[in-house]
Amino acid sequence: MPHAPAPAAPPLVLINARLIDPASGSETRGGLYIEYGRIRDLGPAVAAAGAPSGARIVDCRGDVVAPGLIDMLAFVGEPGAEHRETIATATLAAAAGGVTTILATPTTSPAVDDPAVVDFVLRRARDTGRVRVLPMAALTKGREGREIAELGLLGQAGAAAFFDGPRAVANALVMRRALAYARDFDALVVHFPQDANLAGGGVMNEGETAIRLGLSGVPAEAETIMLDRDLRLVALTRARYHAAIVAAPVSLSALRRAKAEGLPISCGTSINHLTLNEGDIGDYRSFLKLRPPLRGEEDRKLLVKALAEGLIDVIVSDHDPQDVETKRLPFAQAEFGAIGLETMLAAGLRLVHSGDVALPRLLAAMSSRPAEILGLEQGRLKKGAPADVIRFDPDEPFVVDPAKLHSRCRNTPFDGALLQGVVKLTVVDGAVVWEG
Repeated sequence: MPHAPAPAAPPLVLINARLIDPASGSETRGGLYIEYGRIRDLGPAVAAAGAPSGARIVDCRGDVVAPGLIDMLAFVGEPGAEHRETIATATLAAAAGGVTTILATPTTSPAVDDPAVVDFVLRRARDTGRVRVLPMAALTKGREGREIAELGLLGQAGAAAFFDGPRAVANALVMRRALAYARDFDALVVHFPQDANLAGGGVMNEGETAIRLGLSGVPAEAETIMLDRDLRLVALTRARYHAAIVAAPVSLSALRRAKAEGLPISCGTSINHLTLNEGDIGDYRSFLKLRPPLRGEEDRKLLVKALAEGLIDVIVSDHDPQDVETKRLPFAQAEFGAIGLETMLAAGLRLVHSGDVALPRLLAAMSSRPAEILGLEQGRLKKGAPADVIRFDPDEPFVVDPAKLHSRCRNTPFDGALLQGVVKLTVVDGAVVWEG
């Protein structure tokens, strides 16, 4: 199992809560009764007076209680990159941020392209993890884009999806065969749509800001051309396909057409691309060097609109820890990536406080929709559902202090930012794994 709950966790009753179920869009006031790792009851009738003997009662004082977040794109470091992150530190950061399930990238050393490596990640998650860790396996051997990995065996070992990391499969024939192979196993193919040749050595968004900073740019077409190719191959194969991060608004029309045609596709974008823009790079802030690059403010607004209307399915943290030796460098030489597990929810609440996205919609993109794509029971508040839930105050402010974050690395793009939204309780399988 990806996560082993604490044995014999006592019943837990959360009272005086604002219960939000993003799967149904419902919102009620009341309580939540958890026992044996499941939600046994919820609603206005659940109160302290009716709690079973020995149950722990938590007065939520009007805070939101919602399904735990499911992050579909996070690097956990093991095996081979423990200096950047470990499953223990990644899952601690996740729990502190309200994330109860992580879809772990296969960009490790060795790559997760062998059933034994899948088993290793699952065992490490069971032994040292606080939240669920679902490993993705490589789509091609060594993530080199040349030869399809053994998708069937990897799936049997426990791989939840197949992904080559931020390295698109350039060969269209290999990609077609991988999609056809995945279709036969009803497996989910996750892909990073960026044409590496067109992106070249670009380090930020191509445009006026890049020219002013003297940095090479990545055109939006590098994403759109690859995404359009992928969608045509999905139409050919009918395989399940998820675009890991869409950041260029010119891609949205292609996604809209593909969904209208009924193709089995979904897409995500990162919390960074929804809440930051290229102007935030400022004086060469290397913690904001991301792949794909941050785009312009008008582009960001279009992404937010697409999220609000449901065209963009999923919000991910794109958690990518990098140490000081690789980030405290001139912008062009610094590594891509930022941490995000612990701040994803609070940063997302910026969109709620600004009135751009309703809270149930934000939570749906972080819980119920990822669960639906991955075929998980989690992501909903209803009787009988797994008790992966969080309690948070969406209005409580805090300043992001990198020294207080729980990831092994400190490369947060929100360093010093004032955010709102404090996670006070995280429950996985009915056991409390984080209490703020």
